[in-house]
Amino acid sequence: MKKIDIHTHILPEKIPNWFEKFGYGEFIHLEQVHQKDHVGCCNARMMKGDKFFREIEPNCWEPRERLVDMEKTSVDMQVLSTIPVLFNYWAKPEHGLETSRFFNDHIAQCVDLHPDRFIGLGTVPLQDIDLAIREMERIVHELKMPGIEIGSNVNQLNLSDSRFHPFWEAAQELNCSIFIHPWEMMGEGDILKYWLPWLVGMPAETSRAICSLIFGGVFEKFPKLKFAFAHGAGSFPATVGRVEHGWKVRPDLCAIDNPVNPRDYLGRFWVDSLVHDPLSFELLLKTMGEKKICCGSDYPFPLGEHLPGEIIEQFNLTTEQKEKMLYQNAIDWLA
Repeated sequence: MKKIDIHTHILPEKIPNWFEKFGYGEFIHLEQVHQKDHVGCCNARMMKGDKFFREIEPNCWEPRERLVDMEKTSVDMQVLSTIPVLFNYWAKPEHGLETSRFFNDHIAQCVDLHPDRFIGLGTVPLQDIDLAIREMERIVHELKMPGIEIGSNVNQLNLSDSRFHPFWEAAQELNCSIFIHPWEMMGEGDILKYWLPWLVGMPAETSRAICSLIFGGVFEKFPKLKFAFAHGAGSFPATVGRVEHGWKVRPDLCAIDNPVNPRDYLGRFWVDSLVHDPLSFELLLKTMGEKKICCGSDYPFPLGEHLPGEIIEQFNLTTEQKEKMLYQNAIDWLA
């Protein structure tokens, strides 16, 4: 049974030190550290500006490393996207464009080296809509990627904001698939202890993005857009009843830009399967439907599913259902 993992991250091994070049910000670059005896390759420290961010292993940047892991876990293809900390939406627009192009070229090179194993998603400088559209056009037309990855907000601006409408229109015309990943979580500074931004903030942030797109009427205005959301749509499946109830009892607050029931949008977008728990997966399946769930692992990070697709494979499903979620649904989203 074929398997496509739609949620994996990659970055180049050698990243320019934009912090030094541009003289500001928290641009990421890598510094090599200790030897790994079993592969003879170094780990690396991700530096955010001039401060340590996290340590990563070679499978974060080296295609050969991840190909070995793919063989071990029976993954036929990975969809490669950048790490959200590299979106750089806070940067000056021209610098955001430069960094986006660098990361996109790297992903395209990885795909060119292994076109039967990798599919690429680009990143765009959404702090400037015109530049974002220009880079999205390059991603689709020149780099031949089927889509892009974007954040759940842009400098705390909701994705429903009208200034993004030209971008959505362009994405629809380009038939560009869009993977939305949480980042810059709401209230992050208040919940730093216990890793709560990742455990609590990310699910809420994904629901924020979905609800913003629904209530803002983006699905109505641009009905051919093909959205997929990370982490099993975050907290949205568990709270859609509350969201619908709020829409019913306070339309003066919830239905001001779109009169359609939020529940009607179930089945209008894709999600990955990364929910970690059989009960959560059962809810996801009942809420989103078997045609809209794709295998997604968050490889190569520890909060991901270490055996991609395991929750799908071990769940009580028919062979046809498993084929949809492990492979076919991803093809439909990226088509």
